[in-house]
Amino acid sequence: MKIGDIDISWKGHSGFVIEGNNKLIYIDPYNLQGENEEADIILITHPHYDHCSIADIEKIIKDGTIVVCPAGCQSKIAKLDKGIELRTIDVGETIELANGIAIGGIPAYNINKPNHPKSERWLGYLLKVNGISIYHAGDTDLIPEMKKLAGKLQVALLPVGGNFTMNSREAAEAAALIKPGLALPMHYGSVAGSLADAEAFKKLCGQKGIKAEVLEKE
Repeated sequence: MKIGDIDISWKGHSGFVIEGNNKLIYIDPYNLQGENEEADIILITHPHYDHCSIADIEKIIKDGTIVVCPAGCQSKIAKLDKGIELRTIDVGETIELANGIAIGGIPAYNINKPNHPKSERWLGYLLKVNGISIYHAGDTDLIPEMKKLAGKLQVALLPVGGNFTMNSREAAEAAALIKPGLALPMHYGSVAGSLADAEAFKKLCGQKGIKAEVLEKE
């Protein structure tokens, strides 16, 4: 999907590829299929196997790939053979990279589930590329910190599968709170959730005046 001067594609589950400023950025690659281009930058939200998948990271790294992650992923990623540049990031921090790319750490946690404790300081990301602001929420519930993003985003990538994250109704409420130019569902179709959850999210967003689309897996 083309948005301004960037391209966004969904790789399944919570995985996305963003291409802009002559850089290829992967977020939470998991169960990648077919041929995949090598990554300039990889963002990992937290250590769970379906987000910090070493097997999938190995498919796309090259010498010089920048891997950005919370401290809890550091020991797993440090074992990779290639000459990557590992950068840890915490909640509230921002990393400025070449080509005008900025990456900010946003809280991601559960309120009424035990899977993603706030104390772990796992992440969502606020990514700015070519003047486009993209929020990848990570594995999260609808949390108060989302209010700070209201009206500041072109794109919000929100989990809809339930069980470990928001469900479609909660995700639509988050979208209504954030008010992005476009909301895209994620975290469905394999580990949790289904296409029906994504379609329900799109319908609920429409009822709230939020534009939403369901991307085909690439």
